[in-house]
Amino acid sequence: MAAIVGLDVLDIRFPTSRELDGSDAMNPDPDYSAAYVVLRTDEGPDGYGLAFTIGRGNDVQAAAIRALAPHVVGKPVPEDAAALGALSAELVGDSQLRWLGPEKGVVHMAVGAVVNAAWDLASRRAGQPLWRFLSAMTPEEVVGLVDFRYLSDALTPAEALELLRAGQEGRDERIALLERDGYPAYTTSPGWLGYSDDKLSGLARQAVADGFTMIKLKVGGDLDDDVRRMKLAREVVGADVRIAVDANQRWDVGTAVDWMRELAPYGPYWIEEPTSPDDVLGHQAIARAVAPIKVATGEHVQNRVVFKQLLQAGALDVLQLDACRVAGVNENVAILLLAKKFGVPVCPHAGGVGLCELVRHLSMFDFAVVSGTMDDRVIEWVDHLHDHFLDPAVVRDGRYLAPTRPGFSARLKDETLADFRYPDGPVWTALGTEA
Repeated sequence: MAAIVGLDVLDIRFPTSRELDGSDAMNPDPDYSAAYVVLRTDEGPDGYGLAFTIGRGNDVQAAAIRALAPHVVGKPVPEDAAALGALSAELVGDSQLRWLGPEKGVVHMAVGAVVNAAWDLASRRAGQPLWRFLSAMTPEEVVGLVDFRYLSDALTPAEALELLRAGQEGRDERIALLERDGYPAYTTSPGWLGYSDDKLSGLARQAVADGFTMIKLKVGGDLDDDVRRMKLAREVVGADVRIAVDANQRWDVGTAVDWMRELAPYGPYWIEEPTSPDDVLGHQAIARAVAPIKVATGEHVQNRVVFKQLLQAGALDVLQLDACRVAGVNENVAILLLAKKFGVPVCPHAGGVGLCELVRHLSMFDFAVVSGTMDDRVIEWVDHLHDHFLDPAVVRDGRYLAPTRPGFSARLKDETLADFRYPDGPVWTALGTEA
């Protein structure tokens, strides 16, 4: 039986702050980074995963991942749902490391990186892209992946099983549709807060020409600037293209409501992360006050329990799961099932390093066997850093193409690992500055 013989972690950082790529009201100068993990096996192939950060602290995230090595090194390679469920439970359940959360923050993200690497490994060994590998599992196997502790007041295993059994009808047709037409995308590339008006206008115009029917702008720095930029974007893209806005947790409740009233004349589709991601009742109050503008959140929601509460409270209209914030594929399956139970569309957070590559698998699994629909669903697209991956995400005519290579698409190129390793890779030694 194949075994995991090593867990390697690398601190990989990209100097994106130099061009203000990724800049927003809360994070003005991010250097997009990955705490990158490799599960080495004695037979091959290996498994790859990552936790996404924005620069300083990536070394802390990498150290947390290394702390999980005793749970995986020397163990059999997980190849099926039962083994992947057991591995997730063991990693989440280490009581002493869990104490540092529990089930949130750096340690929980570390679990996510290792769990996702295990899924990458299992789907590579199966010869399938992860979304196909997961979609082929039986409803019973998928339910077995989920930790229902703390969820049963909102979703029971029996209810989840019923939802998944219903999702088997038409599954093969939906898979064929994905492989033919892909999955809808929207783009954030025009909207970074540090961009000039000319750059915003040019990129927004190009986005429409490229087939996108929705763009997103960062807001929350200065109200007058936001009104000007929103008006400019609306003039460029016209009335039929949706414009979402994203405050990146910048406001308290009252400020969020007042700010959105000023932007409302220009037709914002949603306001994303209007306040603290932990403030369930704050999101609820904002959602009630700004309707029909939608409230979206999720990229910093720390676990399935907070998602459950947001859904129970009617505090979000769009659920934005993240491939690397929670404890990997298993917990994201739970979140997809919760969204289905409450009838809320899932529009994943992407961008960053590798997030576009990973979340497309989750959305395609969701369409194939959970939600069964693409209505009001889009995946975020940010057009940078994809060339560093061996299986990069591809968007054509405003749609993500379905990945076909085996695995979870997390593997970085060897030359990228050498060049962007922090702090001694040649890119960083040439810059001579800290991330």
